[in-house]
Amino acid sequence: MRLGIQVTSLLAAAALVSGCAIGPNYERPQVQTPEAFRGNPEPVDATSIAELAWWEIFRDPVLVRLIETALRDNLDLRIAATRVEQARNAVGVTRADMGPQLGYQGSAERGKYFAFGGDNATSNVFFGALQLAWEIDVWGRIRRATEASLADLVAAEDVRAGIVLTLVTDVAQAYLELRTLDLELEIAQHTREAFSETYDLFERQFRGGVGNRLETARAEAAMSSAAAVIPDLKRLIVAKENQISILLGRPPGPIERGEALEDQIFSPDVPAGLPAALLERRPDILAAEQSIVASNALVGVAVASFLPRIGLTSLYGGQSAELGDILEGPGNVWSIGAALSGPLFQSGQLYYNYKGSVAALEEAKLAYESTVLNALAEVSNALVARQYFAETEVELQRQVTALRGAVGFSRKRYDGGLATYFEVLAAQQELFPAEIALARTLLGQRVAVVQLYRALGGGWRLEEERYPERYPRPREALDAIVPAEGRRDPTDTIP
Repeated sequence: MRLGIQVTSLLAAAALVSGCAIGPNYERPQVQTPEAFRGNPEPVDATSIAELAWWEIFRDPVLVRLIETALRDNLDLRIAATRVEQARNAVGVTRADMGPQLGYQGSAERGKYFAFGGDNATSNVFFGALQLAWEIDVWGRIRRATEASLADLVAAEDVRAGIVLTLVTDVAQAYLELRTLDLELEIAQHTREAFSETYDLFERQFRGGVGNRLETARAEAAMSSAAAVIPDLKRLIVAKENQISILLGRPPGPIERGEALEDQIFSPDVPAGLPAALLERRPDILAAEQSIVASNALVGVAVASFLPRIGLTSLYGGQSAELGDILEGPGNVWSIGAALSGPLFQSGQLYYNYKGSVAALEEAKLAYESTVLNALAEVSNALVARQYFAETEVELQRQVTALRGAVGFSRKRYDGGLATYFEVLAAQQELFPAEIALARTLLGQRVAVVQLYRALGGGWRLEEERYPERYPRPREALDAIVPAEGRRDPTDTIP
């Protein structure tokens, strides 16, 4: 008994002194970021549109309600929440290896057994015992495995945050596209009516003997050309409504309308902020970093697999011919001891497992760097798109204004006998595509702001603060995984 106590004390002391887990400690990769985004207007400001909540950017009350519905009912977001819960439970499974494992064993037998010096006798044999096994994590194998599971949990949280951000911007972009289709349909219907009036005029003049059949035929062809666009636009509107319905987590159906496209005004000042802030804000970059954390920890697990495992084993129970005497008298049994096991020859299995984990770590680092570069490009693309769409809008607005005036002037000249039908038709036919191009440019400019907001990783933290019950964060400090200065949120914990 005294020996068992000594063994227990020795192993407990070993567990206490083994504060450092074997394997490399995590260090954030050094990724060089530019001082400013390409396409960012000077001067560079540290503030960013990404620091605004989405409900502060999208002011249309109908759009706000649609986004609220999507964040509550979208199926992809609910799937992501279940994956977070799976990752949370996986942490508990991995961390459970740190504690003792207690089990039981029992058996009951009846039979005739051989007896020396006597007749074989029929007897009962009852056996019952509690078994205890506890691996002492001397080398930190279990701690490294738990570290990897924790990183997977945080990565799952980051993926869910990315879905929140994507969902908000997808609904906003789809809604703007829907309002653009509505505007295009309105333009097409108005153009059809204008061509119809021209056709009616030419038809009356032809019947009165003033015009000719060529005028009437050309006017009818122009009217039919404008009218042919309308059914396709209606088809696209239904498809866009169905897309939004799916984002809202409900069957396809009509979508409520709010402000017109031209009234969807975003702030003229949309600062991008500093590129370095992307490393702390974009969910996909944060998730990629946690993949490095997990891969780094698994290298430690692979290193620890070369070393022996040390633990405690214990048994307490009894064996007796009578069930009531199983824990009393001479049938009582117990044991306590230390266990040591380790590999001697594995035909290179452990070595190749280690080399594979190192290669996986390098892959994770490269993927992280690639994610950062893609994020920088997405921000730059959105900034440049917004800038050039704004310039294009100015010129198209001038073109549309001029063409509308030309249609009116040509009509007056025709009525006064100073112009031919070709002049009227040419002005009308130029106006229609110009108005469509202006509508699509208005869309492009507004979508560029939406895409910039998404590329900067904006708003998802404010959404979590607004509804903490929807987005429970991990609750146990992550200092062992990511240094405090490298974490996005010093209060992050897990249960």
